[in-house]
Amino acid sequence: MAQRSRREFLKSTSVAATAASFVPYIHTTASAAYQSKNDRFTIGCIGVGSMGTGDAQGHARFGDVVAVCDVDSNHADRAKNDERIGKGKADVYGDYRKLLERKDIDVVSVVTPDHWHTKIAIEALQAGKHVFCQKPLTLTLEENLLIRAACKANPNLVFVIGTQQRSDRDRFLRAVNMAHKGLLGDLKKITCGINGSPTGGPFEKVSPPANLNWDMWLGQAPKVDYIERRCHYEFRWWYEYSGGKFTDWGAHHIDIALWAAKLTEKGTGPVEIDGSDSKHPVEFKDGFPVVDNSYNTSHDFNIIHKMANGLEIVVTSRGDNGILIEGTKGRIFVNREKITGKPIEENWDKDAYTPDDVVALYKSKKYEGHKENFYTCIREGGLPVSDVYSHLQTMNMCHLSAIAARVNRTIKWNPETEKIEGDEVAASLQSRKPRAGFEIPKIG
Repeated sequence: MAQRSRREFLKSTSVAATAASFVPYIHTTASAAYQSKNDRFTIGCIGVGSMGTGDAQGHARFGDVVAVCDVDSNHADRAKNDERIGKGKADVYGDYRKLLERKDIDVVSVVTPDHWHTKIAIEALQAGKHVFCQKPLTLTLEENLLIRAACKANPNLVFVIGTQQRSDRDRFLRAVNMAHKGLLGDLKKITCGINGSPTGGPFEKVSPPANLNWDMWLGQAPKVDYIERRCHYEFRWWYEYSGGKFTDWGAHHIDIALWAAKLTEKGTGPVEIDGSDSKHPVEFKDGFPVVDNSYNTSHDFNIIHKMANGLEIVVTSRGDNGILIEGTKGRIFVNREKITGKPIEENWDKDAYTPDDVVALYKSKKYEGHKENFYTCIREGGLPVSDVYSHLQTMNMCHLSAIAARVNRTIKWNPETEKIEGDEVAASLQSRKPRAGFEIPKIG
């Protein structure tokens, strides 16, 4: 297929990206994500640090990585010369906007620190790119609204989240199917064990290394002195750039909990969030840390979400990492290593978990790997298994967990209006004013 016709094909076949139902998938011997050498996608990778390297290598199975971008030149140069990514041929950028300007790029992979995800993803959509974005998708509740509007304004583009647990057939999909089939009875409580953030500090403020554009790394976040532990992987433990374990592991486990409970649609969610049983490694005042040289995300918490239907979802740092789903008939525990419980031991789903059930969970696509599903959806249309709209419901709960912990009390949430009610301090944490020059586009 010629370059021009391929690009026209990609634009025309993704029209159904936001449809509620899909034409049943017709099975073939080879995945639709794998095509001839002359019909490969062109891919740009923004953020090629530790996680970004692995994702870029995964994307390179489906296309040619023609451009890599990172504010750390060491990361960018390494990715360019990685034989499984740029193969010495990819162009290198320090500013992602230069990459997005390229008309030849079909797909953009966004694997930056969390506080950059929303801005880059929206601008990628505006540039006509299909988007793979690592979780957690957003930094604030307001960003959830911005992402949803941008995706609805670009229905021909496929947007997938890097929540790969949605592609684990033998554990997480099996648990969700068991809940959907009613084998556990009416769900009463789901506990998401996500561990607590590490503690550390005070850390020394020093000059940033020559290979790092610190101002660009900060982006919309407040201008502060460089601390090595603020940057790269450690950014997770600072509310300025992430939500700690609430968004790190919460983006995975809360996602599965809501999926199992069939609470993934807009308008669903908690009505009350109790964050009174939470601790932080530094002192907080009105939801903000009073020191700027130490990790500040919560290291010890037990957040209780009360849903409108009576279900209780607990997000906790205590106990095992994983998801405990409790119903009136039985309970199961699932994490990345195992799925256990009497319903599993006695094989309650022997006749209720078939290949067709997996296809149903995959939104009428055949079962395949996470990135395979993404590229299949680009070619065929339809929502990926890890779609942006359901993930935003997860992000609502992740951010609400963090906000309730930061104010250390119970807060009220209206899932219809998607606003915190009756608490001015908590409501003020729904958004953050970006630093001048790094504003996020608002669509619609």
